Amino acid sequence: MYNIYDAHCHIYPEAISLKAVAAVDTFYDHLPAEHYDGTTATLVKSGAMAGITHYLVHSVATRPHQVSSINRFIAAEVAASRGAFTGLGTMHLDSEDLRRDFEELQALGLRGVKLHPDIQRFEADAPRAMEIYGMCEDAGLPVLVHTGDYRYDYSNPQRIARILRAFPRLQFVGAHFGGWSVWDEAARVLADFDNISVDCSSTFYAVTPGKARELVRAWTPDRVMFGTDYPLWPQQRDVDALLAMDLDDADYRKIFWENAERVYGI
Repeated sequence: MYNIYDAHCHIYPEAISLKAVAAVDTFYDHLPAEHYDGTTATLVKSGAMAGITHYLVHSVATRPHQVSSINRFIAAEVAASRGAFTGLGTMHLDSEDLRRDFEELQALGLRGVKLHPDIQRFEADAPRAMEIYGMCEDAGLPVLVHTGDYRYDYSNPQRIARILRAFPRLQFVGAHFGGWSVWDEAARVLADFDNISVDCSSTFYAVTPGKARELVRAWTPDRVMFGTDYPLWPQQRDVDALLAMDLDDADYRKIFWENAERVYGI
């Protein structure tokens, strides 16, 4: 019935994919164990079974020296996908030259930046992070940020609010409805800002269908993008969870693909 864009997919080279997925499982140590292997082949195969037609792919550098190799890997997978992938680049606050890393990911054709404060262990509004947001704002590139974690203070909604106030022209995307595991606080603090959109990844497993509908209403369908957080969750389950909300056809079009097209220039 719809185009479906998965706007939140982590991918890894086959040689390290199982190790990388195991590390994510360790970080989210209380999540169910069911997951995929993190490779692009499995992403496309499982996505096709769920009716997904396009994928926003990225990865996270946990050390500065990984930045360039990860970005070149993502760019190569985008090129090999024959139009099925849009790629985001990674950056790391401890890099010797943030500007060089940013210019390289632009030259590679990547369409924005993905940051994960809680895995990369930095405060989302730290000065070096603010430099990255400023680069993205000036270049007109979106930044997708893992937001929220009840266990840590790295990306809490108050920090995100400071970013949104400081960079009003930045297209900021808050993963996991703007605040994983702190969904209500995120909606209360952030939903009134005009320069933030969200994706719905890694949320439906943890909230009731009624709460999921409340989150969509709080953010409005104009600012919600479908995303699964591959390889953590069965993609079909998240598609089914969204379809079960019985939204208007126009709202499904926005959430499943139109908002992602607009935000990421797909």
